Amino acid sequence: MAKDGLVTIGSAHTAAETVGRLAAEIGKRGMTVFTRIDHAAAARAEGMALRPTEVLLFGNPKAGTPLMQADQTIGIDLPLKLLVWEDADSKAWVTWNDPLWLGARHGLPTGEGERLKGMAAGLQAIAAAAAGA
Repeated sequence: MAKDGLVTIGSAHTAAETVGRLAAEIGKRGMTVFTRIDHAAAARAEGMALRPTEVLLFGNPKAGTPLMQADQTIGIDLPLKLLVWEDADSKAWVTWNDPLWLGARHGLPTGEGERLKGMAAGLQAIAAAAAGA
């Protein structure tokens, strides 16, 4: 499944299990989960229904800071985010912004290409490990 700038893979686990597995994978790689946003819980608190939908914001300043030094506007898209959501058939999915797309969006210098490729590969690896894909 692809949308402009987004990467999505299916998970072999429930949404809740996938979120937990993502947090563990992020920690294994020396990054910090800064926060988790549970959109479904917020909806429930307002008396509204929403299938499981949770965002993890995470990163490592050693990777993100050089990108912001190159162009501070990328700070609107950092830290990195992984969205876990469940579709109408109760299948869980993981979606994230493609770092290469983010680099193009912000007009980062071509010299940042390798860093962005590394981030893209890292996100893919984290998501695949957590999703069992």
